[in-house]
Amino acid sequence: MHKIPAMKKKIVLAYSGGLDTTVIVPWLKENYECEVVAVCGDVGQEADWAAMEKRALSSGAQKFIRLDQKEEFVSDYLWALVKAGSPYEKKYLLGTSAARPLLAKGLAEVALAEGANAVAHGCTGKGNDQVRFELGVKAFAPEMEVIAPWRTWDIQSREEEIEYLEKRNIPVPMKKSDSYSRDDNLWHISHEGLDLEDPANEPKLEGMLKMSVPPEKAPDKAEYITLGFEKGVPVTVNGKRLNPVALVKALNKVGGAHGVGIVDMVENRVIGMKSRGVYETPGGAIIMEAHDKLEQLCLDKKTLSFKLTVAQRFAEILYEGEWFSPLCKALNAFVDSTQEVVTGTVTLKLFKGSIIHAGASSPYSLYDASLASFTTGPLFSHKDSTGFINLFGLPTKVRARLEARVARNGSAAGPDVVKPGSSGYTAPAGD
Repeated sequence: MHKIPAMKKKIVLAYSGGLDTTVIVPWLKENYECEVVAVCGDVGQEADWAAMEKRALSSGAQKFIRLDQKEEFVSDYLWALVKAGSPYEKKYLLGTSAARPLLAKGLAEVALAEGANAVAHGCTGKGNDQVRFELGVKAFAPEMEVIAPWRTWDIQSREEEIEYLEKRNIPVPMKKSDSYSRDDNLWHISHEGLDLEDPANEPKLEGMLKMSVPPEKAPDKAEYITLGFEKGVPVTVNGKRLNPVALVKALNKVGGAHGVGIVDMVENRVIGMKSRGVYETPGGAIIMEAHDKLEQLCLDKKTLSFKLTVAQRFAEILYEGEWFSPLCKALNAFVDSTQEVVTGTVTLKLFKGSIIHAGASSPYSLYDASLASFTTGPLFSHKDSTGFINLFGLPTKVRARLEARVARNGSAAGPDVVKPGSSGYTAPAGD
């Protein structure tokens, strides 16, 4: 392996304790004259933190820093995602995407505080996270150099990474038979690689899932759950007020038990290629469904229609790592203004992987039973629809008359067309 000429005094590594970053620590020390500071943002992932610190130090890191970012992750990032109502490409609830800007922010702040010369990450040249991490770092440390070993080293596969560690007597942080590439946090866990790389293969859910059970293994009895929202943010579960982190955890537990929120999809990555993954987002799926139901009650037609357009753009921005962009800030401001009336309760029924709506109410509901009922009420007269339809259908009527003339005469001109300058022509008002 060649020596890289650039010399570094200190490199801050975005450290997960997984295979990639376990390899990167000794690789950096072998290829740079440097100290490595391993930084891990705690966004609710399942981790043995003592074991992770030990692994980082034993593989050559000078220091291990754990950043507790759970509360900020939920309150400032996940709730923004919920309010926007933004699945990417209709299905992906953006679990990894939502966490990366916050992790990048923490990485840059530690690098500045440590007086580091560079930051490093374990993202591949094919992935989305390289974009998300590096845009986040640029937002807070624009002059900081970024080292991405996957774009420069000679290692070509996860199998070669395992071999690299074994040659150096560094413990491999996973079983070879279970080496899915995974990312988990409070919101979700993703699975990529191995048999999933062929979209023709059915995912082996029973041996893969970590937060959920396969739907066929879920209870045979449905469970009802009621969420309360204030200004678009979930605050209660079955009438009990919970802090943001506890609320997500509680819904993950009940949702996972019923096998809801499992998505198998082929998505378009930032760089243009397609990839296939399986996502578990049990609590997030429940929250997003409930929020969507409440918006149906509380938002007027035009606002809801435009917000759906904004949601799609917001999802793309978040997926592509542009959280700290002016456009994202502006879209968040619009979304927040729509959520002033999104307050109320929603009841859902969970059953074997399904989320079924079971009622919603809000003090800001625009649903009026006297209008929706087939029984005529004081706010509506059926006679009014005649004039409305005549005006609403006027463009259709004009187009139909034109097409009839063309069919009859072979051109748009006809006996019912009066040309300017003729005796029957009267100039429109304002001419």
